[in-house]
Amino acid sequence: MIVRFTAGLVLLLILSGGHAAAQTAPDTTEEVATSVLDNEFVRTQGKRGLDLLYNMRSDSARAIFRRIDERYPDHPIGPYLQGLNLWWTIMLDLTNTDHDEAFYDLMDEVIERSDALLDETPNHFDALLFKAGAHGFKARLASNRRSWWKALRNGQKAIRPARQVATIAPPENGDYVFGKGLYDYYTAILEEEYPAVKTFTWMIPDGNRKRGLRLLKRTAEEGYYVQTEALYYLTQVYYLYEDDYLASRRYVQRLRERHPDNPYFHNFEGRVYARWNRWDQAEEVFDEVVARCENDRPGYVAHMEEIARYYLGRAHLYDEEYDEALEDFGRLERLTDRDLDNNRLRIRSFLYQGMVLDAMGRRELAKRKYRHVLGMEDPVGAHDRAERYLDEPYSR
Repeated sequence: MIVRFTAGLVLLLILSGGHAAAQTAPDTTEEVATSVLDNEFVRTQGKRGLDLLYNMRSDSARAIFRRIDERYPDHPIGPYLQGLNLWWTIMLDLTNTDHDEAFYDLMDEVIERSDALLDETPNHFDALLFKAGAHGFKARLASNRRSWWKALRNGQKAIRPARQVATIAPPENGDYVFGKGLYDYYTAILEEEYPAVKTFTWMIPDGNRKRGLRLLKRTAEEGYYVQTEALYYLTQVYYLYEDDYLASRRYVQRLRERHPDNPYFHNFEGRVYARWNRWDQAEEVFDEVVARCENDRPGYVAHMEEIARYYLGRAHLYDEEYDEALEDFGRLERLTDRDLDNNRLRIRSFLYQGMVLDAMGRRELAKRKYRHVLGMEDPVGAHDRAERYLDEPYSR
């Protein structure tokens, strides 16, 4: 609970700047935003690179982003796009920290280039925009690593440049309302889920759940650079908070149509079906994920198979296909047998093996699995269930 609460505060710090960046129209006609993002070369090549990135063709995307960087060697857009490319490598396996320092270095270069431009032009639109984005990304990664102080500091540093952008950002642009949509929605949600958060949010504008959804939908329809991100967040909010799995499926299917080779979106489609209790459809999706992992498709790394195996094991357990379930959870155990700070799936592999063994009537083996769970660090509440099943066998 405290981890989610702290992460929520970090998110609010990041997004409070995004709220300002999208809510205020320019005050003067002479100070209207001009951006490299409006350049035809950048629009064409940048969109092409982003499509390649989301479809896991990171080398091809990197080559395109390098050409943009060569065209604008003093501009922050180059390292920012290269960092976004690396970000998606990190996203595919958040248990792997190997790329963290390289990512932070790229975001630091974005900030350095932005500061150099701001020294010459204090209200340089792109410099403010990319500086805010770089600090926001640093905060997001630090939050994922539970480095709360680093996350909070970068979240704070993102606010000022984002608010400066507010005076010149064109409000009619579908990309620029994305930040306000996120702010409106998540501020409202966090205040509903954690009333104590109001202690920290009294000094910033209230969120609005319905307006946030409306703005996210606008970006999903009218955005150019961040359309995919809007679709992803819509999938997530309908999945996690709105309990509208039909809507979540609709948005994740749009993601899959746009980016059919993205394993993160592929697994997310299966997770939507699983949460919806449509296990036959979930099983079909996760079987395809596993097949792609076994065929070494780009981006289908071990962690993607771990997620798929976890859900496949549950599907087989609920269908009383116990041998198949035991195979899936055993495979999950072996996949997670590596140096992991985050053992969420590993501890679940042992818990569910115990549950399957109980369902098969193999009580002594099941109890050994539950005892093993109790000897592990528990970030997911597995100890309570293991203790319960030690006292009374799991049954369907």
